[in-house]
Amino acid sequence: MNVIILGAGLVGGPMARDLAADGDFEVSVADISGEALSKLDDFPGIGKIQADLSNSEKVKELTAGCDYVINATPGFMGHSVLRSVIETGTNVVDIAFSPEDPFDLDGLAREHGVTAIVDCGVAPGMSNVLVSYAARRLDRAESALIYVGGLPVRRNWPWEYKAGFSPIDVLEEYTRPARYFENGRLVIRPALSDPEYLDFPGIGTLESFNSDGLRTLAATLDIPDMKEKTLRYPGHIEKIAVLRESGFFSTGEIEISGTKIRPLDFTARLLFPLWELSEDDRDLTVMKVIVEGTKDGDAVRYEYDLFDRHDEASGVHSMARTTGYTATVALRMLAGGIYERKGISAPEFIGEDTECVEYMLAGLKERGVIYTEKTVESAPDPVGSNQ
Repeated sequence: MNVIILGAGLVGGPMARDLAADGDFEVSVADISGEALSKLDDFPGIGKIQADLSNSEKVKELTAGCDYVINATPGFMGHSVLRSVIETGTNVVDIAFSPEDPFDLDGLAREHGVTAIVDCGVAPGMSNVLVSYAARRLDRAESALIYVGGLPVRRNWPWEYKAGFSPIDVLEEYTRPARYFENGRLVIRPALSDPEYLDFPGIGTLESFNSDGLRTLAATLDIPDMKEKTLRYPGHIEKIAVLRESGFFSTGEIEISGTKIRPLDFTARLLFPLWELSEDDRDLTVMKVIVEGTKDGDAVRYEYDLFDRHDEASGVHSMARTTGYTATVALRMLAGGIYERKGISAPEFIGEDTECVEYMLAGLKERGVIYTEKTVESAPDPVGSNQ
């Protein structure tokens, strides 16, 4: 089976290596950056194609003859790339996390008989799968809360942060208003709002803030209280908020000495080199998913925890493992005929099928990405009780 990965960045390269290791796939990777592709030179079984993926005709040319595609392009171009792949009739797993509504392409995908699993990373991705899986096991799901973050092991001042995926998408987390549900009502709050401190074993105290990570969950699941919060080391929120409120993330042009620039472009040029996750850096990924509701009249809470570190043996960063391997296991699930739903598939659709969930969890565990589950049950107080 032929597989092409569109994007050879921090996650694209490790995905290619993971699929090529099976021997079941003929794997190639396309990217405009020759430098990014060169990092795969030590893996001769992987084909490398230097190409401009912003060109829709080139995307169609590259993907039309393939059995499967993984879209790992940056978010700002991900939606158009996904459209081009769908138009070739090729099944695709997408981790571009583009800001557009993926369901806009559902009719097109069905028309071409395509299965397109979108947002198929760690969060969104496995977070959606687990929320959906837990909710389906309850008679009524009342709340779902997701905490997630990718962090460097070494905390260098001033940012104590490294970007485990496209840095421009990181800035989206800091600027895009956060949507969440409270008592069944959609609430929109600024990103970085409602800071909260949590303690995590093996890490210590982290701070969380509202981020727009529910994505498709906001449209697909009927849970009255749903929220996603991003995790960082304490102090990060205030530093980013100062930049944002001072206009450093503005997209409106300003003139300096006769030259017009966007403050966002200036800020990105300064920050991205500082946030670059180098091969020598070590990172970790932490996620907690909590789903509460009732089952047979009892209150039940499902908790899922992930704590993953950079893999010393392979040299693959944790964010690449937790995000990329979710996508490669999902692709294997497609190739094995275990999941066949046509159209745009949000990850929570996978969570509706126990066999698919077990396949995903087992495939990730084989690669050292381990989710633990804890179930807490408690009978509610009797009506009229004075306790």
